[in-house]
Amino acid sequence: MKRTASILFSNPLSIIGILLVGVVVVSALFAEFLAPFPEHVGAVVDFTNFNKAPDAMNWFGTDLVGRDLFSRILFAYRTSLILGVVVLVIAVPIGVTLGLVAGYIGGWTEYVLMRITDVFLSIPPLVLAMSIMGVLEPSLTNGMLAVTAMWWPWYTRLVYNITRSEREEGYVLAAEVLGASKLHIIFREILPNALPAVITKMTLDLGFVILIASSLSFLGLGVQPPTPDLGSMVAEGGSYLPDSWWLTVFPGLAILVAVFGFNLLGDALRNILGADQ
Repeated sequence: MKRTASILFSNPLSIIGILLVGVVVVSALFAEFLAPFPEHVGAVVDFTNFNKAPDAMNWFGTDLVGRDLFSRILFAYRTSLILGVVVLVIAVPIGVTLGLVAGYIGGWTEYVLMRITDVFLSIPPLVLAMSIMGVLEPSLTNGMLAVTAMWWPWYTRLVYNITRSEREEGYVLAAEVLGASKLHIIFREILPNALPAVITKMTLDLGFVILIASSLSFLGLGVQPPTPDLGSMVAEGGSYLPDSWWLTVFPGLAILVAVFGFNLLGDALRNILGADQ
């Protein structure tokens, strides 16, 4: 524990990552209590305060219908985190299981699974998500499905490579000699050795999932108004630059904070888990 804390707090970037992720998570969990105008999360209109620049009452200004931008960004973090967590909860088990099976079983199983994976990896992630969302109705649920469909292959490829290198190790050969089943070897012997890399990638990916989801919303294919979403906020404010700069700058900075924070935290976890092995 002391070694982990020493590695974590010896790097200033790790501390910054923890603080930024903490801001995102606390904002998402306690948005109702932190937001000065929690009612502005919905279809509220206040034309007496529309498009106001940042001031003491509205720290980030107001949008085109008078809603407090700071309050909506806090709730947008909740939407982004829900989407990111759900995507990874679905995509990671699928990708990890396929990678383990392909890497250990080999033969035609390996060939078929990895060729399917290669097909998905050959398509740019955003293009694939846009294609799926072009068929489905834009919504938070369909956005999750679209991003999930493009995310599992990365874990399949990662775990496949790890499994290929691990299946010739002594502990795997010993388990085979003792008559352990393939399921036991895959999930009890090889999987624990792949978990550090998977956990690190999950932390890094949480920021990238938020970025991809924001990109879909920016293009009008993700979360739909009046639900607050960082990507749609940036898109709405883009037409009013540079006069109403706050409409785009603050949601854009919110995306930057989330992506940068999870990247720094992922690097910190990689150092910690690598040192523990």
